[in-house]
Amino acid sequence: MITSRVLPLPILVRVVRRLRRQGKRFAFTNGCFDLLHVGHLSYLERIKRHADLLIVAVNSDSSVRRLKGFGRPVVPARERARLVAALKPVDYVTIFSESTPLKVIRAIRPDLLAKGGDWKAEKIVGARWVRSYGGRVMVVPYLRGHSSSVLIERSRG
Repeated sequence: MITSRVLPLPILVRVVRRLRRQGKRFAFTNGCFDLLHVGHLSYLERIKRHADLLIVAVNSDSSVRRLKGFGRPVVPARERARLVAALKPVDYVTIFSESTPLKVIRAIRPDLLAKGGDWKAEKIVGARWVRSYGGRVMVVPYLRGHSSSVLIERSRG
């Protein structure tokens, strides 16, 4: 029996296969989730409305550093993953080290792939592949004024 909602990818794939046989539909998103805030919660709630289960892939520390630069992440990956997993709309979390989540997307084959409003649908990693088997791609508008980067800048004065 799985007791944690933060799972390594091979175990997550087995869980997804079992739940898919039960007819469950999966949504997927990914992100750094460095300094969790209400914008993240709103974003995840909106995605969850479109599926039975929501899987979130959290960038590893090295992946965040490549994307965001020196001084990031503020919070280590294991802690970020636990915090995201504790949110009501989230069912499972995995951590990925690659520059993009394509490996995770291919492994779990989500019914819905979602990203935030700063992405154009045609630029979302994995979008073409998800559409190729009949999955959907959704861009979720941001909750204005909420971003980890803005919070970090404000805290630095």
